Amino acid sequence: MLAEKLLLHVLIILAPVLIYYMVSENKRFRSSPYFIGLLQGVAASLCLLFAFYDYGLYWDLRYIPLVLAILYGGPKAGVMVLAAILGTRTYLGGDALLFGYFSALLSALFPFLMIKKFNKLQEKKKRIGLSVLVGLWPNIVMLSILLTFLLLQPDYSGGTSLMLYILSFGLIQVIGVGIASMLHEAALEREIMRQEIARAEKLNTLGELAASIAHEVRNPLTVVKGFLQLMQKEEKEKNFPYIPLVLSELGRAESIINDYLNFAKPEFKKIEKVNLGELLSDVIMLLNPLALKNGVALDSYLENNVYMETDKNQFKQALVNIIKNAIEATPQEGRVFTKLLFNDNQTTIIVKDNGHGMTKEQLSRIGTLFYSTKDKGTGLGTTVSIRIIETMNGKVEYASKLGKGTEVKLTFQDVTRI
Repeated sequence: MLAEKLLLHVLIILAPVLIYYMVSENKRFRSSPYFIGLLQGVAASLCLLFAFYDYGLYWDLRYIPLVLAILYGGPKAGVMVLAAILGTRTYLGGDALLFGYFSALLSALFPFLMIKKFNKLQEKKKRIGLSVLVGLWPNIVMLSILLTFLLLQPDYSGGTSLMLYILSFGLIQVIGVGIASMLHEAALEREIMRQEIARAEKLNTLGELAASIAHEVRNPLTVVKGFLQLMQKEEKEKNFPYIPLVLSELGRAESIINDYLNFAKPEFKKIEKVNLGELLSDVIMLLNPLALKNGVALDSYLENNVYMETDKNQFKQALVNIIKNAIEATPQEGRVFTKLLFNDNQTTIIVKDNGHGMTKEQLSRIGTLFYSTKDKGTGLGTTVSIRIIETMNGKVEYASKLGKGTEVKLTFQDVTRI
């Protein structure tokens, strides 16, 4: 009878996850901790209301929704579910009411402490594994309190039936957490995939548009630039000082057009084995005058003899854009730190500053064409840099806190060390 009840609770627990899966495309519901808290709170209350009562205790899976709400919905969702559990338990009453309160509060403690660690995990298997591990904690708490409560009863007599209860309860709780966590991860994975597809389609459309416009604009610019260069050789009168200025602006326009073409399709013309430490040293040396002008200190830690096959000039352009952005985002007497690390054929380049930082909204738009946090920026440099890194099969990750600075992490696989 206990196993049947607990399996019914598993179905109750899976219902909110399936509802969340169906509405996950709706941003309003997907990102709302209150929606997750409401769904899981109802599930926890139903588990209690349909609990199996024996040995003076309620046997149910009320803490699985609590764990799921805390890990996937955050502290607000967790507090809502905890309140629902305490409220329903108060309604049911019974001799073990105080034990129920203590069990609920103690069971919620460990999941709340594990939120940050859970959010840092990127791999699906690790997140599911941690969910199951955290789900074991309420199990241990409940069983400990159960045994304590039963041992305090004057007419207590243990037996094989109690052991079967405990084994069934523990096993079904672990299975329930695992299945629910897998469904949650599937919903999150689907959303990430949908965003990646939308982003890829947008970038491809913009790339084709940028390439067609850039090709058309570059041809007349080349003609104008050529005639101005001829005029510069012959012009000796009052208009002569303006010609170098016009040529300089045309050169800048040509550089922007080349960036658009590079965004549309980065061309790796010369693939060679590049010493990443030396390349980063060259970039830092190149940007040091800009850093000194802005009153920013450039520091670095670069591991030696790390090599990667790529187009040196393209990669250098991407690194220049990223470090230059960090310098420009850092106030006077600030610091930009560049780190090159190698571990198990994986290379990580980290560029970290202690500048102004970004809000979550600004961070989510980084890499979008025509978006920049600079007053006169186009966002093209960052977009081109990300495109170059991704073409190299690398991964770009941004992390930022307003007022504390920004960290850019570039990750590359299958890198060699000599």
